[in-house]
Amino acid sequence: MQENPYHQDREELKELLKQYSDLKNGRQHSFLEEEAFERIIDYFDDTEDLTQAIEAVELGIEQYPYSSALLVKKADLMIATRRYYEALTILEQVELLDSSDINLYILKTDAYLALDQPQKAAALLESALLHFEGDERVELLFELADVYDDYEEFDKIFDCLKLILEQDPANEEALYKICFWTDFTGRNEESIRLHQQIIDEKPYNELAWFNLAAAFQGLKLYEKAVDAYKYALVIDEKFDYAYRNMGDAYIRLRKYRDAIESLEKVLELSRPEDVIYEAIGHCYDKLDNYAQARFYYRKASHLNPDDSKLYYKLACTYINEEQWGQAVKQLEAAMRIHAMQPEYNLAMGECKMQLGEFKEAIQYFSNVVRIRPRNISSWEALIRCLYNAEYFEEALEQVETAIRITGGKPLFVFYLSAVYFALGRSHEGLLQLENAMAKAPKLLKKLLELNPVILQYQPVVDIIARYKKNKSF
Repeated sequence: MQENPYHQDREELKELLKQYSDLKNGRQHSFLEEEAFERIIDYFDDTEDLTQAIEAVELGIEQYPYSSALLVKKADLMIATRRYYEALTILEQVELLDSSDINLYILKTDAYLALDQPQKAAALLESALLHFEGDERVELLFELADVYDDYEEFDKIFDCLKLILEQDPANEEALYKICFWTDFTGRNEESIRLHQQIIDEKPYNELAWFNLAAAFQGLKLYEKAVDAYKYALVIDEKFDYAYRNMGDAYIRLRKYRDAIESLEKVLELSRPEDVIYEAIGHCYDKLDNYAQARFYYRKASHLNPDDSKLYYKLACTYINEEQWGQAVKQLEAAMRIHAMQPEYNLAMGECKMQLGEFKEAIQYFSNVVRIRPRNISSWEALIRCLYNAEYFEEALEQVETAIRITGGKPLFVFYLSAVYFALGRSHEGLLQLENAMAKAPKLLKKLLELNPVILQYQPVVDIIARYKKNKSF
């Protein structure tokens, strides 16, 4: 029966370490082959005993001064112990002995990067590429991509990965990486051409189909993206990222039922994630199925209880159903996390106003106006609330401020007219209505939403009729 290879290797290493100990101590029969030194150095390196590893490499070089392999190991250990200049000096020696050793260039690159000299590292690798082919050239291109990443030459990273795939179309690492860098650099057209060439050569490569789809998605060609994702899924029906991205593409196409189907497959194939539950909730929201939307938003919030946005989305489903009290509870949860988020204050103000709690509503709307003083919808909400609460004097003050800050937006001139009428200042109300109609007659509906009874006042009807006759709206 053959001996266990692992046990045999262990026994051989044990014997080598004994011989090495004898050599160090000057005992008889103390001679080691160059390869034996390499194994001993690797053993100490693997056990993170760098002091012993350096001692072994020094002794090895003493025995074999022209061994490029041992010099490379010494340079590697110098880098591990942050002796970068010593490493570079050793690697100069290696270059004289054997310039075809790829490790020479990789270690020099590591040293230059550690010394914050990425340009030198890049120049070295660019030069080295001319002297290597096949797998070694691919390895150098990956190294060069990492160097470009180090000093933020992002387009050059894409170029390196493209070169790798032109040489080795099935290289998984390059296929995974180029998908990210395509999106980051926006070079979607080039990615489409590259991956179409790969697919022509290797039609059953699911990663190439996925990357092609992602590039289409980057150009907002969502129908084409969906088709390419489907091909990827025919090849690998458990490709969860293809389902995930396809779900996003369907959402962009407003095909919410198809999106739900894709995203539910993601949940089947991978561990639950809050973003997937949230996306499914969003789809049901868009389908006006608010109960189901809440079900998935809640699942998302259980996984990520610190995401205030999820409570806000839950609140919005209740607002759409005019369940103001339930909405308030969710908004309170959101505002415990982000108290001054404008959207949350605006929604809370609306709920409080609908519940007749005007003072609280005004406070929330005022928060939004303070945070976004030039935002029209913030002022509109505050003024509308003050008007509905019949705080007409304060409404007048705020509408005048809104007109000043927003540069005289016609909407607020209509609101100014409404407030003047509410205060019994009809003459000023008519003047402002005339002014507003001259600027933006289509916004009359905003005044009528605020006070539909105003149409019972004949002078108002006359002004509106005059603009209708002139076909101003």
